Parts: sequence; structure tokens; C-alpha cells
Amino acid sequence: MPELLQHFLANPRDYLPIGKWVNNFITYLLDHNSTTFDAIGKTIDSFAEAIELGLQALPAWLLIGLFVAVGLWRLRWKFASFAAASFIFIAAIGFWHQTVVTLALTFSATVISLLLGIPLGIWCAKNNRVNALIRPVLDFMQTMPAFVYLIPAAMLFGLGRVPGILATVIFAMPPAVRLTNLGIRQVNKEQVEAGCAFGSNARQLLFKVQLPIALPSIMTGVNQTIMMALSMVIIASMVGAGGLGNDVLASIQRLDVGLGFESGLSVVLLAIILDRITESFGNGHALQAS
Repeated sequence: MPELLQHFLANPRDYLPIGKWVNNFITYLLDHNSTTFDAIGKTIDSFAEAIELGLQALPAWLLIGLFVAVGLWRLRWKFASFAAASFIFIAAIGFWHQTVVTLALTFSATVISLLLGIPLGIWCAKNNRVNALIRPVLDFMQTMPAFVYLIPAAMLFGLGRVPGILATVIFAMPPAVRLTNLGIRQVNKEQVEAGCAFGSNARQLLFKVQLPIALPSIMTGVNQTIMMALSMVIIASMVGAGGLGNDVLASIQRLDVGLGFESGLSVVLLAIILDRITESFGNGHALQAS
């Protein structure tokens, strides 16, 4: 028995080769479902390309004007001035094109995350058994190091923006699920009972009572999803996703502090703008910019 224990401690992978099982599973998927992954990859690539081309087709002044207008509407003139100055600064230091690409990747991953995450959050709120099954999966998705997602994504879909977007979706979707679930569960029982008393069916109760009341929580989930998507999109440059992440990666490879600071500052400014705007929708009213 001591010899067996010693052998186990010295060679644990002989007894529990999890890495080998995962590699075999990915290989099996590649061998038997390559056409399916190709179809998924083409669909996601077409969707992301449409968003990117749409943003790039807009003149810089118009895209900046749209963000400034939304900032002025939601957060008054101080934030609108900050947004305008930030985008002008990004353009002045030569990172406008990369910023638009990063914005397109973030939007693409966020839309997919929300299309999957919000319905899943509603399902979790309606079914305790589903919630109990999904919670550990979400814990796994949020705590697994982000770089790990890039490996199977690149193996299944090759290099480019598709594996970057898919890895981003996995990393960024949990907040949408959790906060949608939480928001619906926190709806006051008396309000739900009032809806039932007025003859609402389950669908009407969801869309006319629970979701409107849970909207601040859901919008917080949207905000967190966007922030996590932006951070992961930068990491996804390692598999060729493009955007500002390419410059961040190049600065590391070249040990170029200046390039790293400029590209990193562009990411920070973009993140602040997206964060403040989406946060204002979660608060339910326009805020005074500080």
C-alpha cells in the first residue's frame, strides 16, 4: 500500500489523465464534426465582419458624434466632452482603426453573449434544478484562466477573429446569466401576485412585470459582460483576433514600453466610455458626469 501511494504521488497522470482525456475529446470533435464547426465559424465570422465593416464605413467624426450624443443624453456635457476628447486623442496617436476593430469585436462577442446569457438567466430563475446545474458551470467559466479558452477555440476554428470571439463569449457570458437570474428572483412576490390577479399569463408576467422590474440588474449584467468582453478581446490577439490587442502583444514581444502605454491607454479610454454609458442605462436615469 505505501508503494502504491508513493507511485501515485510520483505519477498522478497515470491514474487520472484529465489532460489526455480533454485532448482526445477535442481530437474526436475535429475528426467527426469538422463541417459543423466550419459552418459555425463562417456564421460568426460573417456576423462579426458585418459589424466591423459597418463601423468602419462610418466616418470617424460621425462615430465619435454618436458616442458624444449618447453621452450627452445619458451623462450630460462633462462626459460628452470627455468622450469626444478621448476619441480625438486616440485618433491623434494613430490608433483609430485598431480601436474600431476592437469595438466591433467587443460588440460581436457581447451580442452573442447576451443572446445566450439572458434567456439562460431567465430559465435559471424559473427552474431551480436548472439553476443548480448551471451555477457550477458558470463558476468554471469565470475562474478558468482566460488564456486557456484560446487553445481549444484555435484548434476547432483555426486562427483569426472567430476563436477570439468564441473564447470571449465563454469568458464574458456568466455575468449576464447570473444578474438576469438574480434580478428576476428579487422581484417582489406581491408584484408578481398582483400581475397574476390581473389575469397575466406566464409570458405576460415575464415581459410586463418581472423583466421591467429586473431591468437595472440585467443592465448591470450587460455592463459587466461588455467590460469582460473588452478585456478578453485584447487577450484574443494571441490567436489573431486583431484590434488594439495586436499592438499590446507587439509591445510585449518587442519590449516597447511606449507602444504598450499608447495602446493600453487607448483600451482604458474605450473601456471607460463603454462602462459609463452602459452603467447609466442600468441606473434607469441620466447621471451627472463627475
